Amino acid sequence: MTSVFDYHRAFSRNIGWVTRDEQEILRKKRVAIAGMGGVGGIHLLTLTRLGIGSFTICDPDVFELVNFNRQAGAMISTLEEPKAETMARMAKDINPELDIRIYPDPITKDNAGDFLAGADLYLDGMDLFAFEAREALFAACHRLGIPATTAGPLGMGVALMNFLPGGMSFEEYFGWEGQSDEEKSIRFLLGLSPARLQLSYLADPSAVNLAEHRGPSTPMACQLCAGAAGTEVLKILLGRGKVLSAPWGMQFDAYKNRFVRTWRPGGNRNPVQKLALVIARKRLDAFKKGSPA
Repeated sequence: MTSVFDYHRAFSRNIGWVTRDEQEILRKKRVAIAGMGGVGGIHLLTLTRLGIGSFTICDPDVFELVNFNRQAGAMISTLEEPKAETMARMAKDINPELDIRIYPDPITKDNAGDFLAGADLYLDGMDLFAFEAREALFAACHRLGIPATTAGPLGMGVALMNFLPGGMSFEEYFGWEGQSDEEKSIRFLLGLSPARLQLSYLADPSAVNLAEHRGPSTPMACQLCAGAAGTEVLKILLGRGKVLSAPWGMQFDAYKNRFVRTWRPGGNRNPVQKLALVIARKRLDAFKKGSPA
């Protein structure tokens, strides 16, 4: 298979939007992605088609039926198969020359730096509720000077934020330290999408249960995440174009036909954001009680 593969021909249609020299730069870059599910798996395939040459990936889970509505690797043929191995196989079916490392252990604060070794950028693909791993990886990126991007599939859209070396850290923006898991969920969702575009068309609030680590999702949102995040990765790795970083963010909602740039100086400590968090907590309590918010 490798003998019939030609990198330059396979990714020749990228040329024009990137130069040939830039394509070679992308070929030599390594992107670390934790999570190979709804957004992480599509991130991997999108960046493989962009011509990124090396990846480090991690996901200890296997594919289940509940993944079918949004995850690129979730099919009847892959049920109960490990997500990381399946997605690595799919990526190498696109580019058999890929250098793709599968990190064998769940991410913790003790091994986050090891997972990120050699990475030019970290792309967050983890489940909303992967609190310990997300904290550990963003802290390690901040410490090691590795740019990090997170794109959340919210409703039928995407909310994205970059954390760049020398800039505001994940903890400084979201303020997770000492908080409960439920509070971390609220702070992450509201911090990532201060405009809250997705909330106005939530059709069945009972589907949201942060305590049980359960929430609705759409395939459109995951695809939009890959497009938005892939573009940010390109800009960061090539040093091209304006890159917004925390406390700046962006949200595009296809259902609402709206795009906004968000700005929350101080992150969740911002007075406007504090008020939004109070309202979000009250709405969540109303959902739990089965009454309208």
